Amino acid sequence: MLLCLLGALATLTGDLPTGTAPQPLPLAHFPDRLHAYIWRNWTLVPTARIAKTVDAKPEEIVQMGRSMGLPDPPPVSKDQQARSAITVIRRNWHLLPYDQLLRLLDWTPQQLEYSLREDDFLYAKLGSLKPKCEHLSYRAPDGAMRQREHDVALVVKREFPEGFPKQTSPLFSFVSDLSRPYAASPRKPGGFSPCFCYSYFALYGDPLLDKQADPYPDAYLKRLAEVGVDGVWLQAVLYKLAPFPWEPHLSERYQERLASLQRLIARAKRHGIGVYLYLNEPRAMPLAFFKDHSALKGVTEGDYASLCTSTPEIQKYITDSVASICRAAPDLAGLFTITASENLTNCWSHHRGKECPRCGPRGAAEVIAEVNGLIEKGIKQAGSKTKLIAWDWGWPDAEAKKIIDRLPEGISLQSVSEWDLPIKRGGVDSVVGEYSLSAIGPGKRAKEHWAWARDRGLHPLAKIQAANSWELSAIPFIPAMRNAAQHAANLRAEGVTGIMAGWTLGGYPSPNLEVVQEVGRGADVDQALLAVAQRRYGSSAAAGMVHAWDKFSEAFGEFPFNIGLVYSAPMQYGPSNLLWAEPTHYSATMVGFPYDDLNTWRAVYPPEVFVSQFRKVADGFEQAVDLMRTTLQHSNGTDEQRAVLRGDMDLAEAAALHFRSTANQARFVTLRQTLKAAHSRQEAEPAAAEIGHILDEEIAIARSLCALQSRDSRIGFEASNQYYYVPQDLVEKVLNCVDLRDRWLASEKARFGL
Repeated sequence: MLLCLLGALATLTGDLPTGTAPQPLPLAHFPDRLHAYIWRNWTLVPTARIAKTVDAKPEEIVQMGRSMGLPDPPPVSKDQQARSAITVIRRNWHLLPYDQLLRLLDWTPQQLEYSLREDDFLYAKLGSLKPKCEHLSYRAPDGAMRQREHDVALVVKREFPEGFPKQTSPLFSFVSDLSRPYAASPRKPGGFSPCFCYSYFALYGDPLLDKQADPYPDAYLKRLAEVGVDGVWLQAVLYKLAPFPWEPHLSERYQERLASLQRLIARAKRHGIGVYLYLNEPRAMPLAFFKDHSALKGVTEGDYASLCTSTPEIQKYITDSVASICRAAPDLAGLFTITASENLTNCWSHHRGKECPRCGPRGAAEVIAEVNGLIEKGIKQAGSKTKLIAWDWGWPDAEAKKIIDRLPEGISLQSVSEWDLPIKRGGVDSVVGEYSLSAIGPGKRAKEHWAWARDRGLHPLAKIQAANSWELSAIPFIPAMRNAAQHAANLRAEGVTGIMAGWTLGGYPSPNLEVVQEVGRGADVDQALLAVAQRRYGSSAAAGMVHAWDKFSEAFGEFPFNIGLVYSAPMQYGPSNLLWAEPTHYSATMVGFPYDDLNTWRAVYPPEVFVSQFRKVADGFEQAVDLMRTTLQHSNGTDEQRAVLRGDMDLAEAAALHFRSTANQARFVTLRQTLKAAHSRQEAEPAAAEIGHILDEEIAIARSLCALQSRDSRIGFEASNQYYYVPQDLVEKVLNCVDLRDRWLASEKARFGL
């Protein structure tokens, strides 16, 4: 019976992507893969489901967990399960085959396929491959295995003598904190408008269908309005919001989504906030779709092909779909588009339009501008006041002016402000080609595009990251407040009056957003910083906090920015990223798995410069945290103001730990190679000693961050990636480092007689 069930599941999961399907990584710090599985799911999945997935009894799972020193498993609500599904997928990627992963998630193959494709490039973040994991079954531990369980428990007890860290701020408790009704302060008029951002905690894939996970509760909207936000955005997929004429089942429940959208718009409007939808259309279809619709096929990429926007049928579909959405939601504030670089959409979206016999001769500029024109046509067809924002993200430089010259009249052009800024960090020249808070825009590209837009009568908007960026997204805001304020002042001087304040990251109602809007209302940088510090911390602490913010900004200016580095290096995971005795030979993925791929992490920076720059950032942040601590000691603000300062200090300390660990991990990889290549005691001794120091420091860093996250559930979270790590992972990092120190490093030392 079991074999029949497994065979059926294998058939059901046959369409899920596997890529090259390499062998999964071993985890030497656990007794075996089963123990790793139990450990990693202990606080995120109900015990009954953990047990069912591996054909065990719940009491057997609990016994095995307790034998490793784990406390009683906590209750896991359905809301937490929904909000942590991506975290669960990522932590089991090297442990479970697809059929068991589906059982653990309690998902259908279709749900997982949609999530891998539509949850902000999840499959790419996982490496575009699925490790070939063998089926995992419960097996009662024998004597040797029980000894290994005991060894793990001893390490936990020794390294955490006060007991397993207790979470005084349970996972996702920030959602209820931000959703709790409160007496809001009056909203200040003026500033940048629109000023729109993404929810700090929305589920990315299909947020309008989940009634239990409201992306924008009323109290959260109030808080955003207080810091100057007047717009919020959601991802939209046309075939989920309007009928898809060729395969109607793809649009099932679209009326429910539209009704949910209408309710959200009405609620947000009461707070002076408009709702924007992000369109990246038309979405590519599986190759099987084109067996019956070959005339619609554009360029092919992997198992998908674009719906060619040069065909009248697709043009009508885009326009009619947009029109139907705008009719159903007449108060929708705006639509913004990405027409290149992200998902495969139009035939030129991934710069391969020459492969299409229709779009190739027309050229990128005509096709990309036309997609925006079709969307604008749909808005007008509905008689709607909805605004269209064409975002130049991913447009080839050579085509940008041609596209702008062909855009519909009266729309807005949005450009990433800091893009194309030349920088020098650690003596290395680079150019900003992504979101950055360490580099202060606007850059040449945005200025040129805005000038061309003005010549056409288009309204220029700036895309910025006011609160954080992929330089570090694991905390809700980076306290480089002067950088944010100066960027706002530069935009105001450039005549830019509207901003998109953040992609999926940066939507927390932070002091960064407040500072940006203070400048937008006319304050100079110093006035804005002081005003926000006084409101947030009280008069006695304001000057000290501005001084600390300046130190954070100065230190962040040393961040070794490069687009490849911010997507691949381990800043988001910090100390939770494991260390390895041998090279993993896995490549770092986009904000997914850093592994030990230093050559990808460092991008244009030599290894020693990469390490040095992250140490400079960490040193500066630690010094600024000390200033915050001194300011707190001398503050006579209210209890609430002191609590806010204390919480902000915890976030800043967490940031410093992430940067310190990133430097440590890079140095470890370099030293591991040095030790492996050593031929003598003299060559090996300094490398072994430094590795030992790094392992000890990583243990201390993991313990510190574990304590911080346990009392502040915001740490380690970002909306589209969910939790990068949970306290359990930081305890695992301690096990990892102890194992490397006591087993691998001890063996290496013995090899050289050290």
